[in-house]
Amino acid sequence: MNSLNKTFLPNLKYENRNWFIIDCNGQHLGRLATIIVALLKGKLKPHYYPSTDIGDYVILLNAESIIINKKSKHFIVNNPGRPGHSLKIRPATDSIPEFTIERAVKGMLSSTETKRLIKRLNIYSDENHPHSAQNPITLNLNSDHFNLSVNC
Repeated sequence: MNSLNKTFLPNLKYENRNWFIIDCNGQHLGRLATIIVALLKGKLKPHYYPSTDIGDYVILLNAESIIINKKSKHFIVNNPGRPGHSLKIRPATDSIPEFTIERAVKGMLSSTETKRLIKRLNIYSDENHPHSAQNPITLNLNSDHFNLSVNC
């Protein structure tokens, strides 16, 4: 049999999870969330396959300084079924930035992916984080030609 005709499917022995640090200072919420989702799913790895979980860990620093659209709102539902009391509308700028970022990332994932992948997202409001032992890779999103194809 010719080896060129075989399809490569990654399994758990090919699992190599990296840790990435992203500085949120001056970043827009939506553009940052798309990069985070791609890293959490592992879509940037050359051996990505949709049914296999090969995603990475993401550490977000300086969540307080993220740029949020002033018109965006959070629609929060409490006690559904009680008319007039269940829906609360809050401006996104009044919410905690960690909550806003997590909510944006959750909105881009399916419900089953959310349960599994949101555990790999670590959000901190300042520069300090306890993950230095994992040797995280710093991603610079401010460069003009940002390339996410990291050798994984």
